[in-house]
Amino acid sequence: MDPIDRQIVALLVEDARRSYGDIGRRVALSAPSVKRRVDRLRTGGAIEGFTAVLDHDALGAGTEALVELFFAPGTLLDEVTARLEEHPEVVEAWSVTGDADAIARVRVGDARDLERLIMELQRDGSVVRTRSQIVLSRLVARGRG
Repeated sequence: MDPIDRQIVALLVEDARRSYGDIGRRVALSAPSVKRRVDRLRTGGAIEGFTAVLDHDALGAGTEALVELFFAPGTLLDEVTARLEEHPEVVEAWSVTGDADAIARVRVGDARDLERLIMELQRDGSVVRTRSQIVLSRLVARGRG
């Protein structure tokens, strides 16, 4: 990536619906040149896709939490992945080092919904314990992820 590619990526992160013409004016390139660069960045994997930024409060999922998951001995990672994918409240999940085996970022309506989700995750026995932290406020948000 050269400096112009970095500017293009920064502009797209700020607003993914920005037109190639608008980006071109900001980086001193034609719209077709910007499109070629964006296509190259997508093909090369630097840009994975484009997405909408949601207002979770307006959608009824204003409570965000990080849930540490502790697996039963012998539980395979793909089993837990499949289990987590069954729940649309799970926004992201990672296998991690440390005490927990994985961490899931979840979006739910309220504490009662969080409790229900945790109980469902533990239902089949592959997740034997959880530890949760409810997010109070976002301090840094790069790329709105």
